[in-house]
Amino acid sequence: MKIAMTGTSGNMGREALKQTLELHGVELVRVLLSPKKKNDKLAKQYRRQYGDRVEVLRGSIADEALCKKLVSGMDYVIHMAAVIPPRSDASPAASEECNLRGAVAIVNAVKAASPQPKYLHISTVALYGNRNEKHPFGRVGDPLPVSAFDVYAMHKLEGERYCLEAGLECFAVLRQTAMLHPNMMHDNISDGLMFHTCLNAPLEWVSSRDSGYLIKRILERDAKGEIDGFWNEIYNIGAGEKAMQTGYDTFKDGFSIIGGSAEKFFKPQWLAARNFHGVWFSDGDELEKLFGYQRDNPTDYWKEIGRAHKLYALGKLVPAKLIDLFLFRRLRNHRNSPYRWKKDGDEARTFATFGRKDPPASWKEVKLLAKGDFGDYTALRSVENAKKNGLLLSHGYDEEKPMEAWDLGDMRSAASFRGGECLSKEYLGAYRKLTWKCHDGHSFEMTPFTVLRGGHWCPACCQPAPWDFDRLAKDNPFLAQVWYDSHEKDENAVYGYDATGAAVMERFDK
Repeated sequence: MKIAMTGTSGNMGREALKQTLELHGVELVRVLLSPKKKNDKLAKQYRRQYGDRVEVLRGSIADEALCKKLVSGMDYVIHMAAVIPPRSDASPAASEECNLRGAVAIVNAVKAASPQPKYLHISTVALYGNRNEKHPFGRVGDPLPVSAFDVYAMHKLEGERYCLEAGLECFAVLRQTAMLHPNMMHDNISDGLMFHTCLNAPLEWVSSRDSGYLIKRILERDAKGEIDGFWNEIYNIGAGEKAMQTGYDTFKDGFSIIGGSAEKFFKPQWLAARNFHGVWFSDGDELEKLFGYQRDNPTDYWKEIGRAHKLYALGKLVPAKLIDLFLFRRLRNHRNSPYRWKKDGDEARTFATFGRKDPPASWKEVKLLAKGDFGDYTALRSVENAKKNGLLLSHGYDEEKPMEAWDLGDMRSAASFRGGECLSKEYLGAYRKLTWKCHDGHSFEMTPFTVLRGGHWCPACCQPAPWDFDRLAKDNPFLAQVWYDSHEKDENAVYGYDATGAAVMERFDK
């Protein structure tokens, strides 16, 4: 078995490489590392640790010729490379190079190969945009209103859509949920990113270790011919009900390592009220049934992080005011912090993050999903309860039908629910492109699979930037059913960037 991998310098990729090489049938893993100097050390480590079983290529993932070399002669290609926040926030160009142009280059290389290798494309939960206590559960096929100014999610959305529409022979798209990894604390103390986390954001945490194990299990079972029905589908990488938390829970577990809590270190008005991402997966069990990879519990994993970094325990001996002075004050004043946006008068980012409502002035005013302020927390985290009580979003067609039974009526129903039309007169199959028209009048071609199973829609008006969802939701019931969970119907805002790259917001009347 020969495998090509991107993203092995990242947390998931590092685990995937290590655990894949535990399989006896793996002859070679060819990896692509960017030309960054820090990867020089990693390349030497691979040679020392794995010998001839790992071949290292160096260069940009957006280099089409290099990607062709990467995938040549491979049985599998696993694309995990990503530029994630906060780096994507600071460098949109780097995000575009990796998350969009890199995805395009890899997909093109796979398509051009003969024979084509099987392709795993790692996407992201960030595509689902902001969720809260009103619709905490999501699934494949839900709308994809990526949050304003989240260039990572924007580029990942476009990259995923390119993959789905490429006509590959054998692929699977895996949307990764929030991921815990050993350097979690360290990686979040250099930037204001942690303040983007909404207290009631539903977050389902999977460990990097379990994510790597999933890749190993896919390769292991496929090599035995056990999972033919797995391919040419989209899945959510979740971790099950035991890992369903909120932003508040995450702060509680993370800060417990240094003897604190959200209440001890934060004021609630420093944290975003919306424009984040996170969802509990109602369909996360699909991969679990096939591969049995969901092992780690997030609360236990945080404790493991604490044991691995003994220095954090010293925080329990330091007064909270000193921790705030030397750590959190710096972070909340960082240019990527909502507190700083308000302070600097950044109207666009501030309104996208808070809306018209003033944030709570004290913790007494905060209603928390995790503390039962919206009902029994355990019951609310039950997938069966969500399904039984109709808490899942509608997709606008008869979802009781298997994909093999879809017909033109399903296409017309789904298009109407999105405010548009299916213009094609003949249905040719889930992976054969049809012609659609959105409510803005844009005609486009897209497969039924990408629309109905993927949740994608018009590439002209549902492709941020600009982020135009306030206007789109007025004519698109599919989008509206979740958009108005955190937005008012008369906000009428369009978010984007000006010629200098500054965030801007325009208002429209309707």
